[in-house]
Formats: sequence, structure tokens, C-alpha cells
Amino acid sequence: MNAIGPVEPGEDTYGRDNTHDRIAAAPRAAWRTPRHHRTALAAAAAVLLGAAGLTLHLTRPEPPPAPPPPWPSQSVAVTYTGEMSRPRAGERNFTFAVTVTHEAGPPVSVRRVAQPSAALSVHASPATPFTVKSGTPRKLIITMHIRECGEVPRNAGLPFLEVTLRNARANERQSYILGPEYANDLSGALTAACPRTRVS
Repeated sequence: MNAIGPVEPGEDTYGRDNTHDRIAAAPRAAWRTPRHHRTALAAAAAVLLGAAGLTLHLTRPEPPPAPPPPWPSQSVAVTYTGEMSRPRAGERNFTFAVTVTHEAGPPVSVRRVAQPSAALSVHASPATPFTVKSGTPRKLIITMHIRECGEVPRNAGLPFLEVTLRNARANERQSYILGPEYANDLSGALTAACPRTRVS
């Protein structure tokens, strides 16, 4: 049969082309799966979040340092609580009580208790050093010893107590004037132990 018309492809033409197209297209189809898009988006989001977090960390200002604790003398009070003993003439020792109170802040160590008069000396019980904590007052029994009657102070306001305090900030020596009741009681005790008639 002789006919003129378009030349038709051979028997295996479509089969080979289709197979080739499917093989060539398979990687591209796999590249474009929804799962791949989700993974790529998640990775990109993680990178962006990490970069944002690093930028925020690098640009965030450092918090200000904590304020230092108060000076020990600003947080400790020493008050006269009475109980002044009355010595007889010629006795050299008498006692009285004070309370050490710490108002706030870190604990304060009481390192020493003294007084300025060379004619007198003091001893505290409990013995120094000891620690005072906020909200826990400490009662001290002070024993005062008269070294020389002729030199004891006759001023009713003296002697005050010198207390050495220490905390995390500083070491301080603070003078505490214990008030008029203390001054009157002390004057009476010194006069009883050292009558003026015996003072040269």
C-alpha cells in the first residue's frame, strides 16, 4: 500500500521517551515535595531565630550590680537596758546591761567593746567577737572595773561605749552615748565606789 502522509514514530519511540522523561523528572519531583518545603522552612526559621537571639543577647544591657550592704554603724544600735549594780565604797567592779540590735542587712560581727577613760576598763559577756543577726538582738552584760578612783570621770555623760563592728562592707569603730538614764546610773555607781571624800 503506497500512501503519502506524515511519518509516524517507530514502535519503541514513545516508550523510550516516556521512560527518559520519567527518570529525568523524578529528582525534580522529589525536590519539590511538601515535606521538603516544610523542612527547608523550619531550618530557615531556626537560623533566623538563632541570629535574632544572638543579637538580643549581645545588645541586652547588663543588669546593674547589687548595692553594697550598709555601713555596720548604720544598721546596729546599742541601748542601755538598766540593771546597773551599786558597788559599796572601795569595790572596784560593777555591772550593767546593754542590748545590741541589728536592724537589716547581712550579719554584723561585734569585734570589741571598750570605753575611753584610762581610769576604767570594761569586759563584755558574751565575749567578743560575736555575731548579731537581723531580728535577733543580743544582750550584753558589761562589767566595769575601776582602775583608779582619783581619775574616774565625774561628767555624768561619760564614759560612752566604743564598739568595733565589722560586716561585708567595712570595719568601723563607733561611739555609743547610752542616754541620760545610763549617765545617772553610772554616776551613782562611780560615786558609791569612789566617794568624793576619798578623791584627792
